[in-house]
Amino acid sequence: MSDSQMTRRDDDEELVGGPGGRIDDDDDDDADVDHFWQVREMQFGVVSGLLLLVGFLLGRAGQEGWSLGLSLAALVLGGSTFVPEALQKLRRGKLGIDLLMTIGAVGAALLGQVEEAATLAFLYSLSEGLEEYSVAKTRKSLRALLDLVPREVTVRRGGADIVVDPDEVVVGDHMVVRPGERLATDGIIRSGRTALDTSAITGESMPVEAGPGDEVFAGAINGTGVLDVEVTSTAENNSLARIVQIVESEQSRKGATQRLTDRIAGPLVPGILIVGLLIAVVGAIYGEAAFWIERALVVIVAASPCALAISVPVTVVASIGAASKHGVLVKGGAAMETLGKVGTIALDKTGTLTRNEPVVIDVATTGGHTSQDVVALAAALEARSEHPLARAILAAAQAVPEAQAVEAVTGAGLSGTVGEVAVRLGRPGWIEPGTLAGDVVRMQEAGATAVLLEVDGLVVGAIAVRDELRPEAAEAVADLRQQGYTVAMLTGDNHATAHALAAAAGIDEVHADLRPEDKSRLVGQFRDSGRVTAMVGDGVNDAPALATADLGVAMGAMGTDVAIETADVALMGNDLRLLPGAFAHARRTRRIILQNVVLSLVLIGVLIPLALTGVLGLAAVVLVHEVSEVIVIANGVRAGRSRALRTIAGPVSAPATRVAPHS
Repeated sequence: MSDSQMTRRDDDEELVGGPGGRIDDDDDDDADVDHFWQVREMQFGVVSGLLLLVGFLLGRAGQEGWSLGLSLAALVLGGSTFVPEALQKLRRGKLGIDLLMTIGAVGAALLGQVEEAATLAFLYSLSEGLEEYSVAKTRKSLRALLDLVPREVTVRRGGADIVVDPDEVVVGDHMVVRPGERLATDGIIRSGRTALDTSAITGESMPVEAGPGDEVFAGAINGTGVLDVEVTSTAENNSLARIVQIVESEQSRKGATQRLTDRIAGPLVPGILIVGLLIAVVGAIYGEAAFWIERALVVIVAASPCALAISVPVTVVASIGAASKHGVLVKGGAAMETLGKVGTIALDKTGTLTRNEPVVIDVATTGGHTSQDVVALAAALEARSEHPLARAILAAAQAVPEAQAVEAVTGAGLSGTVGEVAVRLGRPGWIEPGTLAGDVVRMQEAGATAVLLEVDGLVVGAIAVRDELRPEAAEAVADLRQQGYTVAMLTGDNHATAHALAAAAGIDEVHADLRPEDKSRLVGQFRDSGRVTAMVGDGVNDAPALATADLGVAMGAMGTDVAIETADVALMGNDLRLLPGAFAHARRTRRIILQNVVLSLVLIGVLIPLALTGVLGLAAVVLVHEVSEVIVIANGVRAGRSRALRTIAGPVSAPATRVAPHS
């Protein structure tokens, strides 16, 4: 297992994957590795193996001098991939796995077992190469996100369209994006309408409708319309670049299992050296010195925690990279492991379970008025309002007449005149529902907010406005419950609205009329009950609850700096079906990590007695170690191939806005 490739940044700026391994976050060569033979350690290892093989054949042919010389050359070449690093660390007071291997190789050579020493160096250098290759490939797959940015972009400058490199685009430029082209950076549409394919970024399979004023992000594919996009971010700071930067910097954060391997492996290296020294000294006193020194060297190599040190980092890197490619941004190993242990999921309602886009779903009328008459008069007053329900009523109106003398009554509604009539629009209680009382109750039981319209002192209509569930909400909740999670909804809405929407989503546990501090308190109670709790919200308004939970998950965080930076996990898209996929992926990752840790510890427990009793020699112990490390790496890389994170299958049809008259 390589010290020079597996690093993780600690307080002393050295990244340690256990005492022997490091993942170098700053290794720019990762981007150039496409094949295993491009890795330096692999090249040196292969040449070392060829020299060892030729030397062995010459030795069988009676050319002992050539055999010894080639074996020494193989030892030096293979050892050059880990001995210098071991000595550098030793000078800094660090003891790593490469030091154990160095002692084993040098000791065997001094005892005259040059071929065994060369075999150790050959196999260990191959192990380093395989490790370097696996990490480089998983990092390369993450950085491939940046390849979603086109190599050239058309910008409009001085009235002319010119083609430039994306790095030359500056904030304020206007990009011309034609059908089928990718956006080079983030911006705001100034003209044109289209349907954007954002699946490569957010994991959502359905195209997103976009027009003037809408924010768009790097890597999205334009549909059918030509767009004029005003640039709001440079190439190095756009949303895709931020995702890659954050994931690469956060991959180093340790999960609980990763810290466990550190606690095990940390004292293990010096302990192994002490045990080896005792075997050599005691054996030399009571037996043949050379024999027991050799036996001590074999035990030192047998007890090396190679696979243990690499087991967690490779898995975490592969898993986080795979998640990021499917629109799930996981902030390091700690977050990934917590994600895999969650038992209770608390879901915010507005903007998480719902669209946060209220629509008119029902209109009840009386006194000969039609539903469109009622909506039009209501829209006349709402045209002067900033109330959240105003947009819904205005969107439902076919025509909006002019209103005069519009006044807002705080906490109640609006009043004004339309033409020759006095009109009031407001909540039940401020306006008496009269014959529409039953309709108001029905609307409220359906989870809607009811507003009443009064004309010249007589109630003429009731309008139901509701923030509709996301079309995939029920499917996502059902999937989570099927996986065994306890799902609860937290909202500041009234109980009637909350329970109606929860029933439609398939959620039994509902907590309504909550302020932000109430949500935080409830999440704390969930957490204190003994089950790991995740809070899913918008990353801003739900900040107290997100901070209180064991794991905070931000929905729809694409382009939202606060959500990306503060949440443990950020779902870049708005499709709730990303959520069960993310949890399933994390559980699978955790299983793989535990498999690797158990395998690594069992291997050490088996090899030490076999080495101490002489059943296995130096070359055999090294071979078993390196084979096991290949198995651990291959198993860890599986975390990057989870089916749970593949693009969301199948479109979900959004329910149409319904405006139905009730006389």
